[in-house]
Order: sequence, then C-alpha cells, then structure tokens
Amino acid sequence: MLRSATVLLLLATTSCVARGDEVVELATEIDGLIRRRLAAENVTAAPVADDAEFLRRVFLDLGGRIPPSTRVRRFLADRDPDKRRKVVDELLDSSLYVVHFSNVWRKALLPETQADPQTRVLVPAFEAWLRQKLTDDTSYSEMVREIVTVPLAASRNPREIPGQADRPSPLAFYQAKQIKPENLAASTARTFLGIRIECAQCHDHPFDNWKQNEFWSFAAFFAGMERQGRGGFLAAIREVADRRKLKIPGTETSVGPVFLDGSRPLPTQTRGARQLLADWMITAENSYFAKAAVNRLWSQMFGIGLVDPPDDFTADNPPSHPKLLDLLASEFASHNFDVRHILRSIVASDAYQRTSRQTDPSQQKPRLFSRMAVKGLSPEQIFDSLAQATGYVPAAVGRTSTGPGALDSVRSEFVDLFGDDSSRPTQQRTTILQALALMNGGLVAEATSLDRSRTLTAVVEFPALGTGDRVEALFLAALGRRPGAKRLAALVAYVDAGGVTKDPAAALADVFWALLNSSEFLLNH
Repeated sequence: MLRSATVLLLLATTSCVARGDEVVELATEIDGLIRRRLAAENVTAAPVADDAEFLRRVFLDLGGRIPPSTRVRRFLADRDPDKRRKVVDELLDSSLYVVHFSNVWRKALLPETQADPQTRVLVPAFEAWLRQKLTDDTSYSEMVREIVTVPLAASRNPREIPGQADRPSPLAFYQAKQIKPENLAASTARTFLGIRIECAQCHDHPFDNWKQNEFWSFAAFFAGMERQGRGGFLAAIREVADRRKLKIPGTETSVGPVFLDGSRPLPTQTRGARQLLADWMITAENSYFAKAAVNRLWSQMFGIGLVDPPDDFTADNPPSHPKLLDLLASEFASHNFDVRHILRSIVASDAYQRTSRQTDPSQQKPRLFSRMAVKGLSPEQIFDSLAQATGYVPAAVGRTSTGPGALDSVRSEFVDLFGDDSSRPTQQRTTILQALALMNGGLVAEATSLDRSRTLTAVVEFPALGTGDRVEALFLAALGRRPGAKRLAALVAYVDAGGVTKDPAAALADVFWALLNSSEFLLNH
C-alpha cells in the first residue's frame, strides 16, 4: 500500500514537472522570437519589472483587480525564485480569474450589451454559463462548440423564466444577434475566426478577397433559425433542420452552406448545419480558429495584438510577429485549446514581465514589445480595485449582481459612467466627467472618510504604527508598492503637520484620496 502511494506521488510530481517545463519552453521560444525582431530593428529591450510592478500587473490582467496589501507584503518578502510562477497558478485557480475572464469573454462575445441597454437582460444567464465553463476549465474549443450548437427547439422567453441568472446558457449569443443569419455569420467569423466578412454582405469586399456570395454561403449555416411569436430579441427560437439555403438579397440567387476555406459539407453529412460548422471551426487544422484565439489572449495581456485590431486578419493587416503567432496557435491546438496553458506561458515570458518604463530611446514602437504597454483599466477593474483598496462593501441593493444587467447596482452605475468605446486598452482615457466622479463622487468620498473607510480606519487606529508606516500602508493598499524615500519623507512631514486642517488623521485621509485619484492608480503598467 505504501509502495503504491509512493509510485503515485512520483507520477504526480513527474506530471507537474513536465507541465511546468512546457510552460518554460514556450515562454523561452516566445522570448527568442521577440528578441530576434528587436535585434533586427536595433531596439534595446527594457529590463524585467520589479516584484511590485509585476504583482500589480498580473493581478489586474488575470484577476481583474489590484492585489490586497497583505498579499503585496508577502510577495515582496518572499525569497522563493519561483514565486512569480506560483502567484500565476494561484490566480488561475481562483474565483478572481473566473469572474474577470467571464467579463472579458462576455464583452468579446456580446458586444451588443455595451451599447444597447435593452440587451442587458441577456447578460446574467450568459455570464453564469461562462463562469461555469471557466470554473470547470473547459477547453476553448468546447466552449465555442457549445455556443455554436446550443439547442434551440425548446427555448423559451427568458422573461417567463424566474431567476434567469440561475439557468446558465449561451443562448444570448443568438438573441443579441437578433436571430438573423447575416448577423450570426458576421459575428461568428469575426469573434471566433478573426475575419471581418460583414463588408461583403451587400457587395464584394472592397479591401479583401471576400465575395458577397461567400458571405451568404457562410450565413447559410444559420438559415434554419427563426423566431416564434412576438417578443423581439427575447422571443423564443426554433430551428428548421432541413432549411439550408438562403436567398442573396436583391438577387434571385440562392446559396447553400460553404465553409470560409471554400470547402462544402458532404452530401452524406446529415448532421445539423450548425454542428457541421462547429466541427469545421474547432479542428486543429483550421488555422483561423487557433490564431484568432491566441491573438485575442495576447491582446488581452499586452493591450495590443500580434494582429491588431485582434479580429481583423487580412492581407493588408499582417501580424507583427508571424512566426510567434504560428507558434502560439500550434501550441494552443496541441494542448487541446487550453487557455490557461497559453496564459501561463505568456506571463512566464520576459516580454510580459518587462517594465513599462521607457529605458531607451529605441523603445517607441509598441508592436515590437520592447517594454510593456501602459493600459487603461476597464470600468470593472477600476471599481473592483477601488473596492479592494478601500475595503468598500456595497449596500445590499448593490450586491444583486456584478454584471451590466444589474441596472440598480452601484457597480453598474459606475461601469456605465466609465464605459469606454475604445477597443484598445492602450487608448482608453479618463474623461473630465469621470475624473470629477472619482475626485468628488460618493464612492471615493466614502472610501476616504475617516468615519466609513475600513482601510483608512485600520491604518489610523492601529497603535503600533508610526507615521511612515501608515503612509506606506496606504501606498501598498492603493498602488501595490512602497513610496520612494523622498516622497515618503515629504508625506510624513505633511501628515505630522496635520495638513490643511492641522489634523494628522485628516491629513492621512488626504494622502489616501490623492493616491486613489492618481493616474498611477487608473493605469495598468
């Protein structure tokens, strides 16, 4: 019995080492390809970020919020050379990752909910489904298959279903596209394959090789879908299984389903059209699928894609690093489309871990990845980071949901205010209205109030802390780092003098307010 247990332990250890080696090997290959391009362009790479910069960045990128100050202290004090890999594993196995990437994928799959408030009723069930898939670590290919092939015959109007958020379903992908074959074709190609074929809907694509006939032939995979009764985008849906042809508007031509590589389903293939489409899309041989997925993940982590925008693969928009894109796509497919494997490998690379500070004049072009790009936080990241830094706990009405469907929640109101139409995190900017909301709004005012702020109260009232320790604690809570010596000395002098009101406690509140309103807090760097 003991011998068997020992063998099992050895096998488990061997498995972990092999898995770890694969991450290191891929990260090394990533860096090699990036380094060769930098050498060819005569660009000097920035050094690797320090521990504080790395920890804040990886918490925001994988967990959607800044790290707790206690986690920052432990990480900075940790002398384990493998601590960065360990914190990545910790995050990827946490609920923070599940919630954050549910939001990331929801924005990519249901962009309509960002602009159309009416469609937000669809969000809870869809986000619940995403969270279930991410918790179970479902492969990306299986997630996409479930979306594309979601059963429709028994669908009902969500308004008739109490507690819709408790019934996880990807059906919202179809409802948000108004059940129209042309909308579904355009969204499917763009989201899952990185191809914008919608310009060929009315005429041949003016800048690419896609023809109108090819667009409608792809849309024919959704030809059998139709609404039942009234209800707009919330109406029940059914699918006429044997309907596989669409008439091209303005013509007398009808077309059947054709894949984007020009191949057609065989007459002997009697499965549903959407099942056949999913089979073709998610195979390892379909380079569109894997490349589009890893490019989206790269864009999420770096703020800019190898192909950018990340859903615009055309001859006129080539990847900045073609061999790197091929490498990531190949690894993704060979690892059963494992998103966490790609994320682990990206984060393990020097390219990801470089500082965002410009350390050489040659580091000007963001697509060379000589240093980390500075990214604006998403509205959700801003709110959740404010809540993390301040110990803010919303009232009961604000806890009903964390998604955009919760129109009455404090978080949703905040997210609406800070909504940014920019598709690139590196281009997100805070408006004057948003800045005023942060500077004077109720959330930050309450969070920096001596009477109501949990963080501030703990810092002010803890008896064993000197003024320098208190200022440092606020820096760790808000910015995830310690202040420099000169800044610390100036702030200690300010607090000890009592600030404007000659009250040291109020002066500490001023310091905290300034940190939360700083550009450093609002940026992922």
